[in-house]
Amino acid sequence: MTVFVVRDATPGSDVQKLERLPPSAKLVYTILKPNRQMTQKDLIRETYLPPRTVRYALARLKQEKILVERLHITDARQSLYGLREAGSGMAIQA
Repeated sequence: MTVFVVRDATPGSDVQKLERLPPSAKLVYTILKPNRQMTQKDLIRETYLPPRTVRYALARLKQEKILVERLHITDARQSLYGLREAGSGMAIQA
């Protein structure tokens, strides 16, 4: 069961967007929450989710404008994923 600890639940906030997302997207969000940037391979390794599920979760987070995709400087074939805004006022416990 997932527990939400919410400080800012204003209409249209990231909290409401996150509540509508599938569990895989919430898990990816939880992994990225401590101000981390990770590649897709790192997320697959960390979450134990299949690659296709991680791609779907990243796409949904990006669609909701919660996630930011950046170019990986040392390896241009990969992207780094991180949360749009640090300290957005929400936390998730799984």
